[in-house]
Amino acid sequence: MMSRQGTLSIHSENIFPIIKKWLYSDHDIFTRELISNGCDAILKFKKLCDLGEATDTLNEAFKVTVTLNKTNKTLVFSDNGIGMTEEEIEKYITQIAFSGAEEFLEKYKDKMSDDQIIGHFGLGFYSAFMVGSVVEIDTLSYKGNEAIKWTCDGGTTYEISEGTRTTRGTTITLHVNEESETFLNFYTLREAVEKYCSFMPIPIYVIDEEAEAKKAAESDETKDIESPSAIAPINDVSPLYTKNPSECTDEEYKDFYRSTFHDFNEPLFWIHLNMDYPFRLKGILYFPKLSHEFETVEGRIKLYNNQVFVAENIKEVIPEFLLLLKGLIDCPDLPLNVSRSLLQNDGFVTKIADYITKKVADKLISLSKKENESYKKFWDDIAPFIKYGCLKESKFNDKMKDYVLFKTTDDTYLTLSEYLEKVAETNKNKVFYITDKEQQSQYIKLFKENDLLAVYLEHSIDAPFISLLERDHHDVKFTRIDSDISSALKGETTDKSQEEKLSTLFKETLNNDKLKVSVENLKSTGIASMLLISEESRRMQEMMKMYNMQGMNMGLPEEEVTLVLNQNHPLIDALAHRDLEADTKKLLCTHLYDLA
Repeated sequence: MMSRQGTLSIHSENIFPIIKKWLYSDHDIFTRELISNGCDAILKFKKLCDLGEATDTLNEAFKVTVTLNKTNKTLVFSDNGIGMTEEEIEKYITQIAFSGAEEFLEKYKDKMSDDQIIGHFGLGFYSAFMVGSVVEIDTLSYKGNEAIKWTCDGGTTYEISEGTRTTRGTTITLHVNEESETFLNFYTLREAVEKYCSFMPIPIYVIDEEAEAKKAAESDETKDIESPSAIAPINDVSPLYTKNPSECTDEEYKDFYRSTFHDFNEPLFWIHLNMDYPFRLKGILYFPKLSHEFETVEGRIKLYNNQVFVAENIKEVIPEFLLLLKGLIDCPDLPLNVSRSLLQNDGFVTKIADYITKKVADKLISLSKKENESYKKFWDDIAPFIKYGCLKESKFNDKMKDYVLFKTTDDTYLTLSEYLEKVAETNKNKVFYITDKEQQSQYIKLFKENDLLAVYLEHSIDAPFISLLERDHHDVKFTRIDSDISSALKGETTDKSQEEKLSTLFKETLNNDKLKVSVENLKSTGIASMLLISEESRRMQEMMKMYNMQGMNMGLPEEEVTLVLNQNHPLIDALAHRDLEADTKKLLCTHLYDLA
């Protein structure tokens, strides 16, 4: 055939610089776009064969191959799919694909970095010009027409000539530009392909042409290049999450977790999502062990569309608290070529997020009811996640609030209602809690000696979580163990006659006229003194500190501290009733305050 030239569009001279400029940070998406096109071409051909409208005469496995040649500075994407005729090249490459790229860039170029197009889908074939100074298509249709070659250097014109391909399918050759030569490194290229294409439904091979030729020469092989069949594909065409949960074993779930997230710590448990109506969604969410403080923990929720990677940790689609987990979600119905801000207000996306939240809560509730011992065993690891979820998502809180556990001072795990029932006689509707077992050790000792229960709330998430619990349970008050004395710790009567004398003595000795002093008859004789810090005062202090950390400089109110003296202790009795030297009194007062 005679070669001929055509014109893309009056706008084409602007489109390629825009592609490179706006998508520079996601330079590698060209691999996803071109490989996706190859997979689509194969799937279309397979569909035609199933319908009896085409016959596979090649008798070879379907595959997409990506071949690099560093010397020639080329990347070649080849598939044995449906192929294209000259008319189809004109239609799909110079009209539909180009118009799609123009439309995509028109949407994208005015978006700020915080409102990006999700996944940058829609650029399609023209992403090739992100790395290629010249792009060639060599294609042969399954219909048996002659091979066609399409060539464009990123300008306003293209050339169509006779192709060299002899078998059905399409070969796209990128002559790599100087700025993109990093993709001529085999490992960089393979990493990009694995990032986007690890679960695509057609086998994908990445080949270093020169390295394979060298291997063949060294082993006295007659072939120039090792056959792709001797090289392992980089992808799993039937990933575990696409299967029915009943077909999967625990070991397969663990292996999939290790291979996908390169984490060799076993997950605690997992949730297999599988839904077909009202939207299609598959995936697996894993619960890893969380550190005691999770502010720096970044989970990994990978979002896929028809087994093609879109992005990680998309907060507009996946509820924020779930981002502490590791997993992947594949939703073919998800709108992709839209901005993040539009996703936030998309009713369909809200339904997806609600469904995922419900499934996570259902799994946890089921674990609590059916495998309660396992639930308690996992609790310390999953507590931060559940509490964070309750704080962030009201629907999750509504379902989970009755299944939140509290570790107690007798090493049991109780729900809030179970705890309140157990302490009803000693401190009705009051929850005593511990934030630092070392600092509050003498209070813990006092509780244990008197068979009283307190709960451990030592995580940074617990301060706001306590406020949530008090809001949900209006009649319940949370009191830190060092802010109040339970009536169960006191004897029947307290002699208050010496309180004023001791109060004056301690204020003068410690030079603190604002100090509050209280004399109590504690059952324990092992504790002489203790400091109580007002719950309200301390919470206000903590809130002000948080505001100040955010640069609000609101100042800190003084803590309301009460020094409690145990009249049952010999030292307190001596101070109250014996005539001691002034220096001895001063020494005792200082010592008792420090001990408290």
